[in-house]
Order: sequence, then C-alpha cells, then structure tokens
Amino acid sequence: MTFSYKNVYLGDTVTICGPYEKKGPFRRYFDKVYDDFYFGEDSFEKGEIKLVREALSMILKKVGKKEVDLVIGGDLLNQIVASTYGSAGVGKGFIGIYGACSSSALGMLIAANFIENRQVESALCFVSSHNLTSERQFRYPIEYGAPRPNSSTFTATGAACCFLTNQKTKVRLECATLGKIIDYNQNDPNDMGRVMAPAAIDTLKTHFEETGRVPKDYDLIVTGDLGVYGKEIVKEYMSSVYHMDLNDNYNDCGVMLYDLEKQKDIHAGGSGPVCSALVLYSYLYEQLKKGKYKRVLFLATGALFSPMMLYQKENIDSICHAISLEVV
Repeated sequence: MTFSYKNVYLGDTVTICGPYEKKGPFRRYFDKVYDDFYFGEDSFEKGEIKLVREALSMILKKVGKKEVDLVIGGDLLNQIVASTYGSAGVGKGFIGIYGACSSSALGMLIAANFIENRQVESALCFVSSHNLTSERQFRYPIEYGAPRPNSSTFTATGAACCFLTNQKTKVRLECATLGKIIDYNQNDPNDMGRVMAPAAIDTLKTHFEETGRVPKDYDLIVTGDLGVYGKEIVKEYMSSVYHMDLNDNYNDCGVMLYDLEKQKDIHAGGSGPVCSALVLYSYLYEQLKKGKYKRVLFLATGALFSPMMLYQKENIDSICHAISLEVV
C-alpha cells in the first residue's frame, strides 16, 4: 500500500552513536559520539534511555522548537521502555511503535500521514537500540561469551531522530509504501539477513508496481539491516525473478554503517532500529541536501519475533516499509 504526499518535509535530524559506530565511516556526520556503552548511567538500559532524551533535546534545539504536535518512537526493549521513558514530557501526543528494525520508516510513514492530512503540523520520529541490551534480550548476555556465526549481524548502539514538518525545506518525503508481514519459513536468529530479505523484496516489488517506477528512477535504493548476505539475496532475486537490476544504485545500511574490513567482530553487518536511521539521518541526509542524490528510496526491514516464539519452534516473521525522499 503506497501513500503519496505533497506537503511533508524533512526539517532536520540528530544522530547519536556508541563506540563501534564511532569507528565506522560516518563518524564525522554524527552529531554526538560516545566511547562506552553506559553513557554515564549505571545500566545499559538506562544508558539507552539517556540517548533518547539527548536526541530529542538536541533536535528541538536544532529546529528552534519548544514543543511539537506529535512524537513517534520505538526500540527493541520489552514494552519499548527506552522510547516511553526517554520521551516523557516531550510533545503534545505520543505514539509508541514496535516494528523492530523497521521502526524508523514506520514512524516516518505514520507521521507523514498525520501531516499530509493536516491533523498535525510537525512531528518528531525517533528510534534507538543498544547492542548489549539487545543481545541480552534476544540472544545471550555478552558475559556468556557465546560464539557468533559469520551470518550474524551486530545490533547498532545509538539514538536517531528526525523532524517532519509541513513547512517547505530542501528535502521532501514524497511517498511511502507500507509493507506486510512475510513468513518465509526462516527461524535462525543468527541469520537476520536471510530472514528479512523476503520482506524487502516484497516491498520493493509492491512499491515499483504501485508507483510505476523502476530502480533507475532512484539515485540510491538503500535497505536496512540485511547485511552482506541479505543484500546479495535481494540483488539476485530482484534480477532473476523480476528482471530488475539493482547494481550501482543499491546498498544496505547494515553494510554501510561499519568498516567491515577492519571491524571484523561486526560479522555480516549492522542491525537494530537505529542502524538504518543512523545512516539515513546523517550521511544520506547530507548528500540529499547537497544535491548529490536527487531521490532516495529508503527501505527499513524488521524481524518480528520474540525468543519465546523461537523456543516454541515458530518461524521468524519479517516486514519492510519504504520511504521515498527527494530534493525539492
């Protein structure tokens, strides 16, 4: 399902990251970086909450606002507590979302519909994730020292926020495609690229069918969190089945966020709600403002599961939402 917008603009962004992201190729594009995982707090969870608070405070200062109509946010912790605790007191209204690693695009899509329909004038959309809180919740506490296969991805640490508005800026959110849940009979939490690639493929196909566009209509098509293996699945499937070549104008945020040659412990690439948001709201946003890219298709993918469902031998469902950004 694709929505078109005429009056939704990207006003500004804020990105905050942890020590591993700091060592990647986009350090100079981030607004703030940290050297440890505690961020001055006494637990990893409280540290993630602090990142959310800082990101929201910084974006309000950037855009010169004391208040906004709507705040939309999500994270990976149970009951999205990083979002609820971190955003308390901000905005006239709050919507908490859980789209796993697809939350950044989902939040932007929801906010865009409110703005386009003139129900609100502005909105803050944010996401966060923390490597150590996520590993403890979805896999193993790092204290266990459990080995990770090469197919595993590395949950990014940070918080990222964007300001959407009905006031004209250089970058417009011109359309968005809402994805649907895909079950492709996958159940390996250490191979998220394979889990989420089918959702990215389905949303790409839907987006192109409903807009009448083809890959070359975009200067860049970027998926979120598929990593090196999921990225290759998407390229091969789109080419062999749908005869759409994704070559020089396609990449994946999980591959882009880190220097995979030097940062070997990242394995297949980055993941987590903030992974794709860190790339979009920093480097890609700057390239759009400079005019290097005229139109970018951003697809954030998410794995919708809990450890309990894996213990009960259920598959891991996935989803992908797409956002099209263009220079005005």
